[in-house]
Amino acid sequence: MALPNVNPTATPSWKKLGEHFDKTKSIKMKDLFAKDSDRANKFSIKWDDFYVDFSKNRITEETFKYLLELADDVRLKDAIQSQFSGEKINQTEGRAVLHTALRAPESAVFEVDGKNVIPEVYDVKRKIEAFTNEVISGERKGFSGKPFTHVVNIGIGGSDLGPAMVVDSLQYYKNHLTTHFVSNVDGDHVNEVIKKINRETTLFVVVSKTFTTQETISNANTIKSWFLESAEEEDIAKHFVAVSTNLDAVKSFGIDENNVFPMWDWVGGRFSLWSAVGLSISLAVGYNNYDSLLTGAHKMDQHFKNEDFSNNIPVVLGLISIWYNNFFKAESEAIIPYSQYLNQFATYLQQGIMESNGKSVDRNGNPIDYETGTLIWGEPGTNSQHAFFQLIHQGTKLIPADFIGFVKSLHGNQDHQDKLISNFLAQTEALLNGKTKEQVIAEGTEEAIIPFKVFSGNKPTNTIFINKLTPESLGKLIAMYEHKIFVQGVIWNIFSYDQFGVELGKQLANKILKEFSGEAKNEHDGSTANLLSYYKQQS
Repeated sequence: MALPNVNPTATPSWKKLGEHFDKTKSIKMKDLFAKDSDRANKFSIKWDDFYVDFSKNRITEETFKYLLELADDVRLKDAIQSQFSGEKINQTEGRAVLHTALRAPESAVFEVDGKNVIPEVYDVKRKIEAFTNEVISGERKGFSGKPFTHVVNIGIGGSDLGPAMVVDSLQYYKNHLTTHFVSNVDGDHVNEVIKKINRETTLFVVVSKTFTTQETISNANTIKSWFLESAEEEDIAKHFVAVSTNLDAVKSFGIDENNVFPMWDWVGGRFSLWSAVGLSISLAVGYNNYDSLLTGAHKMDQHFKNEDFSNNIPVVLGLISIWYNNFFKAESEAIIPYSQYLNQFATYLQQGIMESNGKSVDRNGNPIDYETGTLIWGEPGTNSQHAFFQLIHQGTKLIPADFIGFVKSLHGNQDHQDKLISNFLAQTEALLNGKTKEQVIAEGTEEAIIPFKVFSGNKPTNTIFINKLTPESLGKLIAMYEHKIFVQGVIWNIFSYDQFGVELGKQLANKILKEFSGEAKNEHDGSTANLLSYYKQQS
């Protein structure tokens, strides 16, 4: 087996954690801090420009000890080695999982089937760099001789969410090119983008590994038809490039084979922004900034691969998540970045985490009788404080949350930054301490209102403090969550890198689509049959 195959619930550490949970589930974090003045230092990790404080969690040193034992019991170290050595740990699809190779230095060796893939990775990176520089400098022009002013990325899933999130997160570093993303097969989406662009000065990046993805090819064809309203067939080669492996389909579309950027089957879609899928990122912020993003991710890879588990950020965060998900039965986790630049970050992580670990059979193909996966949601602070924080503070659900903040602002307005960080720090303190009945009474609150103003507190948070939002620090942050996903998947004994769950709906959609044109007639449940009939009548 490429990965260890261990049922976590059968391990000694799982049993210890269960017994420990029963004894400590009502523990108050306030009491833990009161008993140990050094708790914050014991439960924090300083690495590079990251400071991770996980002391505001319902854990003791004993909890941490058993969680680290769990990592050993499921042979996490062996699993990490298997991934980085290029073994086919995506066993259900027979693939290696080597997005880490895409951000490794040129001197590194990552082998797939006995072949070092780094030379071809760097061939593609050099091609991205040259193409990026030609477009940004204006050397590469459109069919009318004008330089490009807009870039439209056409993709869906990992071919959209990753690049879109990074471009948005790094807009401070953006150049003169305006970047748009088209993903949804909803025709209103593509037509709204078309309204904002000019045929003569827009470059289109079609991202589809197979060049058959329904949403992507539908949008590409719609844009192509619009483009040809005032351009010639031969002009397609100047305005459309592809990130794909299907060279025949790309050439049939009209794209010059020299403008095709290859992909590899050992890169999963939701981890593909590090590959040529990141071409739109490189175009938006320049190749040097894109390369810094990769450098940051590689630094986190090295930290994850080599650091002792007790001081290993992705491992610690993954173990804490297991503690809440499997013992406290907390179903969701909130991701709260205190930066408006990261407003798409939680959305991006929804795919990465929920598509990877939303599995209900173990690596033996047997049904699982323990919880896997977590529901991921969130928005930037301080906006989210005025929205869903009420539920986290006073609701009945336990919702662990990651607070992500940056010490320095990019535009340098210290007044705004101080207000932002005061909220960032205050929220985790409020979630920890809450407000007692006595404190509410001391404020002179009317007796009938007292119960409504009490906060139970004891709500767990991790604080991830980063010096500054740069391409490199963003790369580290993304890679941190990627490795957390891996840790959780290993512990839950599931395959994190396939996504068969997305296929059934696609298959049925294709069947229903044929019914609209009269090509087929299918049997449906009563509800679907009624809805289909209604749509046909109304459309």
